[in-house]
Amino acid sequence: MQLLGRLEIKSEEKIAQFLNEEHVGRIASLDQDGFPQIIPMNFAFVNGVIYMHSHTRGEKLDNIKANPKVGFEVDKELEFLPSYFSSPTDASQADTLYISVVIKGDGIIINDKEEKTLALNALMEKYQPEGKYERLAPEMHVVDEVAIIKVIPKTMRGKYKIGQHMDKATRMQIAKKILEKNSPTARQTIQTMGFDIIENDVKMVRDPTW
Repeated sequence: MQLLGRLEIKSEEKIAQFLNEEHVGRIASLDQDGFPQIIPMNFAFVNGVIYMHSHTRGEKLDNIKANPKVGFEVDKELEFLPSYFSSPTDASQADTLYISVVIKGDGIIINDKEEKTLALNALMEKYQPEGKYERLAPEMHVVDEVAIIKVIPKTMRGKYKIGQHMDKATRMQIAKKILEKNSPTARQTIQTMGFDIIENDVKMVRDPTW
């Protein structure tokens, strides 16, 4: 199997889980001169589509109205692997463990108040799960004060590199070095790679196959 195939996320559930957990995505649209404009946005993934809220005026809205073809991307760096993990002198051995999802699709500005309300409530549920706010209803003025961008995917592909491209011995060795380096994300990365940490040592639990 080629490396690209090994890096592709096969599970739709894993893609949805990743999109539901991450807080920043980037929407790409084409401006009037044909240049891509890329904007970081908060977003919610609901019923297989992406929703974002925006000011009612702006370049990205003009771009989408003129050309609905958009891109949307979400990524997460899990861990930078220094070159010395693999070689004492070869800097090209540095690598990064990551997860990403790339969407190509149609962007739509939503006018229907029921759908706008669904999107806004989904955004609040995601970003403020502790509650302490009043759920929105279609008749509320705030629904008219924001724009909602909807991205309907034509294609959605996920990629991940969490050690599945390595043999088990190498993956174990890398996990132990990550634990020893003890970055702020080390323990979470090790668990994502399919290991548990028991008595400050790494134990394999599962193969990281998505």
